[in-house]
Amino acid sequence: MSIPPHEFRQTLGRWASGVTIITATSSEGERRGMTASAFLSVSLEPPLILVSVDHKAAMLQALKDTNRFGVSILSAAQRELSNHFARRGGDLEVPWVDFEGLPLIGGAIAQLVCRKEREVEGGDHVLFFGEIEYSRYTDDDPLLYFRGQYHELG
Repeated sequence: MSIPPHEFRQTLGRWASGVTIITATSSEGERRGMTASAFLSVSLEPPLILVSVDHKAAMLQALKDTNRFGVSILSAAQRELSNHFARRGGDLEVPWVDFEGLPLIGGAIAQLVCRKEREVEGGDHVLFFGEIEYSRYTDDDPLLYFRGQYHELG
């Protein structure tokens, strides 16, 4: 017997996480992004990560159509960017940076360039595994998400 979706969401809201923006280029050549906290490290050898994307997400088709995607881990100063990509648009100026044609978010505390290794159906989501081809990081503070709200260290 499983628990209701609302209870599941409330329970897992007690897990503090960082906030990422997953990026890719659409088949039409447009930069696309999606806020995601469902992101995790899978393996050190080879270096693999996983991101979980809802079947209803506008970003899903771009990730299915590409063989590379980016992950930008947001800094404490990037709440507006998180909200922008969670709401699917708006008038915010996005600090895009390109890495060999792949869009990433400038000012992020870490950036990963991933080769899509596989995708797996998981309930109402698709799990995308990515092998890291490039990474960059800073020592700035992260944007955190806990109980449905943003938080900062300290």
